[in-house]
Amino acid sequence: MVRDTRPGADTEPDLQPVLDALDDPDCRIIIEHLEKPMTAGEVSEECDIPMSTTYRKLDLLSEAKLLAEGVEVRQDGHHATRYRTDFENVVVSLTDDRTLDVSIERPAEDAADRLATMWGEVRKEADR
Repeated sequence: MVRDTRPGADTEPDLQPVLDALDDPDCRIIIEHLEKPMTAGEVSEECDIPMSTTYRKLDLLSEAKLLAEGVEVRQDGHHATRYRTDFENVVVSLTDDRTLDVSIERPAEDAADRLATMWGEVRKEADR
């Protein structure tokens, strides 16, 4: 079980994707370097990971809901997706009934984060 402690949070991810992402060395390198939002190209360059691998790892981290995606709107019409870490702590514990429990503490979202999330959802719907 994974608990998202943000009010009104999205669907909780499954336990296994969180564990898989945290177990992956490239995913951990990406997390270490995402001090500020970056595009996939910037992540690839900063982490010295090939672009094809970078996209797979970003997908793995996104599926685990450890990354948030925002859209950078550019005047030339070529928008860019920026990725940022979307957690402060991940805690794995053993419950009383002997099952694993994962708690994910998320940072508080400011207005810019909420707008970026909303714009990302609009973009996903438009791409369908």
